[in-house]
Amino acid sequence: MRISDLLKGDSVTISFEVFPPKKADGLEAVREATEKIAALSPSYMSVTYGAGGSSSKLTLEIAKNIQERFDVPVIPHFTCVSSTKERAEEEIRLVQEAGIENLMALRGDIPLDGATEHDFPHAVDLIRFIRERSDICIGAACYPEGHVESAHKADDIRYLKEKVDAGADFLVTQMFFDNNIFYNFLYRARDIGITCPIVPGIMPITRAKQLGRSVALSGTNVPERFRAIVDHFGENPDAMKKVGIIYATDQIIDLLANGIRHIHVYSMNKPDVAAAIMENLADIIK
Repeated sequence: MRISDLLKGDSVTISFEVFPPKKADGLEAVREATEKIAALSPSYMSVTYGAGGSSSKLTLEIAKNIQERFDVPVIPHFTCVSSTKERAEEEIRLVQEAGIENLMALRGDIPLDGATEHDFPHAVDLIRFIRERSDICIGAACYPEGHVESAHKADDIRYLKEKVDAGADFLVTQMFFDNNIFYNFLYRARDIGITCPIVPGIMPITRAKQLGRSVALSGTNVPERFRAIVDHFGENPDAMKKVGIIYATDQIIDLLANGIRHIHVYSMNKPDVAAAIMENLADIIK
């Protein structure tokens, strides 16, 4: 199923992101975790791509397993970094041969050693390449607080419009912890003429260290309210997990109450966290 078709309706969708192991010998544990999440019957699941395409085969393998065994639509990621035109052609072919109708086109993380060989400087170039060769549903990323490498929000939103014009069917945001940031971003996106679905991405922070790493990588603003929660409960793992799930659930409820019908959750391959969120929402999204 094309995810863009799922997002056209008024029904609420809750989806989860999972990631492949860094090495093949970790596949069994990751497969088990992703299957437990798929068993929760999310609307769809995305499967990320390792830095520089290091886990590309595992990404597709996990995505195929989810779709075939659980009948959950999937969207594997594909990145510009270390991707030649030949490799991109092959990726499109493999995805379609697997019966997958969606592909998330991203720039991707630069490998730590800085070594890259690619034909696509930016995500928009990859999106355009895919669209010229396929009618596959294309997802793309967006950044409510602006991309960390973009000096001005006005430039960032203009580049985002270029992605949509190039062929992106829907957008998924980077995580944020203040819903007002998302609402403001949504207004600016619509004002510039971006009309495709924009799905907010929510990350449950269940360990204090997780927040520090996430903020360092993304530059995401942390509201004082949430920072106080982490400071107070961060030393108690059980309490931190519970309040992290509660905070994420509260964000989702607020989004739903303000007319947002589609939510994407960065599950970090944690079935218990995904299950807790689905249970919290069970009587709300019926």
